[in-house]
Amino acid sequence: MLAPSLLRGREEVVGGPYHILAKPGEVAERVIAVGDPARVEQVSRLLDNARPVNLHRGFPVYTGEYGDVRVSVACHGIGGPSSAIAFEELIMLGAKVIVRLGTAGGLLPDMEPGELVIPDAVASLSTYGVLATYAPGVHLPLAPNYEVLEALVQEARRSGASFRIGAVVSNDAFYAESHEFAMGWAKRGVIAIEMECAALFGVSRMRGIKSGALLILSNNVVRETPILTADKLEDSVKRAAKIVLEALRKIEVK
Repeated sequence: MLAPSLLRGREEVVGGPYHILAKPGEVAERVIAVGDPARVEQVSRLLDNARPVNLHRGFPVYTGEYGDVRVSVACHGIGGPSSAIAFEELIMLGAKVIVRLGTAGGLLPDMEPGELVIPDAVASLSTYGVLATYAPGVHLPLAPNYEVLEALVQEARRSGASFRIGAVVSNDAFYAESHEFAMGWAKRGVIAIEMECAALFGVSRMRGIKSGALLILSNNVVRETPILTADKLEDSVKRAAKIVLEALRKIEVK
Protein backbone atom coordinates (compact mmCIF):
# COMPACT_ATOMS: atom_id res chain seq x y z
CA MET A 1 0.00 0.00 0.00
CA LEU A 2 1.36 3.41 -0.96
CA ALA A 3 1.28 6.19 1.65
CA PRO A 4 -0.01 9.66 0.75
CA SER A 5 2.60 11.86 -0.90
CA LEU A 6 5.25 13.23 1.45
CA LEU A 7 4.75 16.59 -0.23
CA ARG A 8 1.09 16.91 0.68
CA GLY A 9 -0.24 19.46 3.12
CA ARG A 10 -2.27 18.59 6.20
CA GLU A 11 -5.51 19.48 4.45
CA GLU A 12 -4.72 17.33 1.40
CA VAL A 13 -4.48 13.90 2.99
CA VAL A 14 -6.43 11.34 0.97
CA GLY A 15 -7.24 7.84 2.16
CA GLY A 16 -5.69 7.99 5.64
CA PRO A 17 -5.24 7.47 8.43
CA TYR A 18 -4.87 3.71 8.16
CA HIS A 19 -3.77 2.76 11.67
CA ILE A 20 -5.35 5.19 14.14
CA LEU A 21 -9.02 4.88 13.29
CA ALA A 22 -10.41 7.61 15.52
CA LYS A 23 -13.23 9.71 14.11
CA PRO A 24 -12.83 13.43 13.30
CA GLY A 25 -12.85 15.44 16.51
CA GLU A 26 -11.98 12.49 18.77
CA VAL A 27 -8.25 13.32 18.96
CA ALA A 28 -7.51 16.46 20.96
CA GLU A 29 -5.31 19.29 19.71
CA ARG A 30 -2.95 18.58 22.63
CA VAL A 31 -1.46 15.08 22.67
CA ILE A 32 0.86 13.17 24.99
CA ALA A 33 2.60 10.45 22.99
CA VAL A 34 4.16 7.42 24.70
CA GLY A 35 5.87 4.27 23.49
CA ASP A 36 4.43 1.73 25.91
CA PRO A 37 0.69 0.85 25.82
CA ALA A 38 0.87 0.37 29.60
CA ARG A 39 1.90 4.01 29.91
CA VAL A 40 -1.21 5.07 27.97
CA GLU A 41 -3.28 3.49 30.73
CA GLN A 42 -1.16 5.10 33.47
CA VAL A 43 -1.35 8.61 32.02
CA SER A 44 -5.00 8.46 30.94
CA ARG A 45 -5.97 7.82 34.57
CA LEU A 46 -4.90 11.41 35.28
CA LEU A 47 -7.58 12.71 32.89
CA ASP A 48 -11.26 13.27 33.58
CA ASN A 49 -13.76 11.38 31.42
CA ALA A 50 -11.01 9.55 29.54
CA ARG A 51 -12.30 7.16 26.91
CA PRO A 52 -10.66 5.10 24.18
CA VAL A 53 -10.98 6.54 20.68
CA ASN A 54 -8.68 3.98 19.03
CA LEU A 55 -7.57 0.47 19.96
CA HIS A 56 -6.54 -0.58 16.44
CA ARG A 57 -3.11 -1.91 15.40
CA GLY A 58 -1.46 -1.50 18.81
CA PHE A 59 -1.87 2.30 18.82
CA PRO A 60 -4.30 2.86 21.73
CA VAL A 61 -5.49 6.46 22.04
CA TYR A 62 -7.53 7.86 24.92
CA THR A 63 -9.07 11.34 25.04
CA GLY A 64 -10.27 13.17 28.13
CA GLU A 65 -10.01 16.48 29.95
CA TYR A 66 -7.34 17.95 32.17
CA GLY A 67 -8.66 21.08 33.81
CA ASP A 68 -9.90 23.35 31.06
CA VAL A 69 -8.26 21.58 28.10
CA ARG A 70 -8.88 18.38 26.12
CA VAL A 71 -5.92 16.04 25.96
CA SER A 72 -5.31 12.78 24.13
CA VAL A 73 -2.82 10.14 25.24
CA ALA A 74 -1.55 8.03 22.35
CA CYS A 75 0.85 5.14 21.91
CA HIS A 76 3.45 5.56 19.16
CA GLY A 77 5.18 2.20 19.48
CA ILE A 78 8.92 1.61 19.27
CA GLY A 79 11.37 3.36 16.97
CA GLY A 80 11.25 5.91 14.21
CA PRO A 81 9.08 4.15 11.59
CA SER A 82 6.33 3.19 14.06
CA SER A 83 6.32 6.56 15.80
CA ALA A 84 6.36 8.52 12.54
CA ILE A 85 3.20 6.69 11.46
CA ALA A 86 1.52 7.60 14.74
CA PHE A 87 2.64 11.24 14.62
CA GLU A 88 1.50 11.66 11.00
CA GLU A 89 -1.93 10.16 11.71
CA LEU A 90 -2.43 12.10 14.93
CA ILE A 91 -1.71 15.26 12.94
CA MET A 92 -4.19 14.15 10.27
CA LEU A 93 -6.75 13.80 13.06
CA GLY A 94 -6.18 17.29 14.43
CA ALA A 95 -3.18 17.21 16.80
CA LYS A 96 -1.42 20.57 16.95
CA VAL A 97 0.92 19.97 19.90
CA ILE A 98 2.55 16.60 20.59
CA VAL A 99 4.75 15.98 23.61
CA ARG A 100 6.60 12.69 23.86
CA LEU A 101 6.60 11.27 27.38
CA GLY A 102 9.03 8.42 27.11
CA THR A 103 12.02 6.62 28.52
CA ALA A 104 15.71 7.00 27.80
CA GLY A 105 19.07 5.65 28.89
CA GLY A 106 21.39 8.00 30.73
CA LEU A 107 24.87 8.62 29.30
CA LEU A 108 26.42 10.46 32.25
CA PRO A 109 27.89 8.36 35.08
CA ASP A 110 25.95 10.17 37.83
CA MET A 111 22.53 9.82 36.20
CA GLU A 112 20.03 7.67 38.10
CA PRO A 113 16.94 5.78 36.88
CA GLY A 114 13.79 7.82 37.42
CA GLU A 115 15.55 11.11 36.75
CA LEU A 116 13.98 13.41 34.13
CA VAL A 117 15.56 14.77 30.95
CA ILE A 118 14.13 17.55 28.77
CA PRO A 119 15.75 17.43 25.31
CA ASP A 120 16.78 20.77 23.82
CA ALA A 121 18.24 19.10 20.72
CA VAL A 122 18.36 15.66 19.14
CA ALA A 123 21.16 14.00 17.24
CA SER A 124 20.45 11.06 14.98
CA LEU A 125 22.67 8.71 13.05
CA SER A 126 22.97 9.53 9.35
CA THR A 127 21.35 6.14 8.76
CA TYR A 128 18.34 6.84 11.03
CA GLY A 129 16.00 5.15 8.60
CA VAL A 130 12.78 7.11 8.86
CA LEU A 131 14.31 10.57 8.42
CA ALA A 132 16.65 9.35 5.70
CA THR A 133 13.52 8.32 3.81
CA TYR A 134 11.70 11.61 4.38
CA ALA A 135 14.70 13.73 3.43
CA PRO A 136 17.47 11.75 1.68
CA GLY A 137 20.87 13.35 2.17
CA VAL A 138 19.42 16.17 4.28
CA HIS A 139 19.97 16.73 8.00
CA LEU A 140 16.63 18.05 9.20
CA PRO A 141 16.49 20.56 12.09
CA LEU A 142 15.85 18.39 15.14
CA ALA A 143 14.92 20.56 18.10
CA PRO A 144 11.72 21.00 20.09
CA ASN A 145 9.42 23.93 19.56
CA TYR A 146 10.68 26.68 21.87
CA GLU A 147 7.27 27.41 23.40
CA VAL A 148 6.88 23.73 24.31
CA LEU A 149 10.43 23.51 25.65
CA GLU A 150 9.94 26.61 27.79
CA ALA A 151 6.63 25.38 29.20
CA LEU A 152 8.12 21.99 30.11
CA VAL A 153 11.13 23.58 31.82
CA GLN A 154 8.96 26.01 33.78
CA GLU A 155 6.61 23.28 34.98
CA ALA A 156 9.48 20.95 35.87
CA ARG A 157 11.03 23.71 37.97
CA ARG A 158 7.72 24.58 39.59
CA SER A 159 7.13 20.93 40.51
CA GLY A 160 10.49 20.64 42.25
CA ALA A 161 11.45 17.59 40.18
CA SER A 162 15.07 16.68 39.54
CA PHE A 163 15.73 17.13 35.84
CA ARG A 164 18.38 17.97 33.29
CA ILE A 165 18.21 19.82 29.99
CA GLY A 166 20.43 18.66 27.17
CA ALA A 167 20.91 16.91 23.86
CA VAL A 168 19.78 13.32 23.33
CA VAL A 169 20.44 10.92 20.49
CA SER A 170 17.80 8.88 18.67
CA ASN A 171 19.03 5.42 17.68
CA ASP A 172 16.98 2.99 15.61
CA ALA A 173 18.72 -0.26 16.65
CA PHE A 174 18.02 -1.03 20.32
CA TYR A 175 20.23 -4.11 20.53
CA ALA A 176 23.12 -2.45 18.69
CA GLU A 177 23.71 -0.12 21.64
CA SER A 178 26.89 -0.93 23.54
CA HIS A 179 29.07 0.67 26.19
CA GLU A 180 31.41 1.91 23.48
CA PHE A 181 28.51 3.28 21.45
CA ALA A 182 27.20 5.13 24.50
CA MET A 183 30.58 6.55 25.43
CA GLY A 184 31.06 7.81 21.88
CA TRP A 185 27.88 9.88 22.10
CA ALA A 186 28.65 11.03 25.63
CA LYS A 187 31.96 12.43 24.35
CA ARG A 188 29.96 14.46 21.82
CA GLY A 189 27.96 16.17 24.58
CA VAL A 190 24.88 13.95 24.43
CA ILE A 191 23.35 13.11 27.82
CA ALA A 192 20.79 10.39 26.99
CA ILE A 193 19.80 7.93 24.28
CA GLU A 194 16.31 6.99 23.09
CA MET A 195 14.57 6.07 19.83
CA GLU A 196 11.73 8.41 18.84
CA CYS A 197 12.45 12.11 19.46
CA ALA A 198 14.18 12.59 16.11
CA ALA A 199 11.11 11.28 14.29
CA LEU A 200 8.82 13.51 16.35
CA PHE A 201 10.82 16.69 15.91
CA GLY A 202 11.45 16.01 12.22
CA VAL A 203 7.85 15.18 11.34
CA SER A 204 6.40 18.00 13.43
CA ARG A 205 8.67 20.58 11.76
CA MET A 206 7.69 19.37 8.30
CA ARG A 207 3.99 19.33 9.17
CA GLY A 208 3.96 22.68 10.95
CA ILE A 209 2.95 21.63 14.46
CA LYS A 210 4.57 22.13 17.87
CA SER A 211 6.39 19.34 19.70
CA GLY A 212 8.66 18.62 22.62
CA ALA A 213 9.62 15.80 24.96
CA LEU A 214 10.06 14.89 28.60
CA LEU A 215 12.02 11.69 29.16
CA ILE A 216 12.35 9.42 32.19
CA LEU A 217 15.61 7.57 32.61
CA SER A 218 14.93 3.84 32.68
CA ASN A 219 18.61 2.93 33.10
CA ASN A 220 22.17 4.19 32.97
CA VAL A 221 23.76 2.91 29.77
CA VAL A 222 27.32 3.82 30.76
CA ARG A 223 27.08 1.97 34.10
CA GLU A 224 25.00 -0.78 32.42
CA THR A 225 22.27 -0.77 35.07
CA PRO A 226 19.14 -2.92 34.50
CA ILE A 227 16.31 -1.34 32.51
CA LEU A 228 13.31 -0.55 34.71
CA THR A 229 9.94 -1.67 33.35
CA ALA A 230 6.71 0.34 33.26
CA ASP A 231 5.46 -0.91 36.62
CA LYS A 232 8.68 0.06 38.39
CA LEU A 233 8.64 3.50 36.76
CA GLU A 234 4.97 4.19 37.53
CA ASP A 235 5.63 6.84 40.20
CA SER A 236 8.11 8.63 37.92
CA VAL A 237 5.65 8.44 35.03
CA LYS A 238 2.88 9.96 37.13
CA ARG A 239 5.13 12.81 38.27
CA ALA A 240 6.37 13.46 34.73
CA ALA A 241 2.87 13.23 33.22
CA LYS A 242 1.60 15.93 35.57
CA ILE A 243 4.44 18.19 34.43
CA VAL A 244 3.50 17.59 30.78
CA LEU A 245 -0.22 18.09 31.43
CA GLU A 246 0.36 21.40 33.21
CA ALA A 247 2.68 22.51 30.40
CA LEU A 248 0.07 21.63 27.76
CA ARG A 249 -2.45 23.89 29.46
CA LYS A 250 -0.13 26.85 28.82
CA ILE A 251 0.70 26.16 25.18
CA GLU A 252 -1.31 28.07 22.60
CA VAL A 253 -2.82 26.11 19.75
CA LYS A 254 -3.92 27.65 16.45
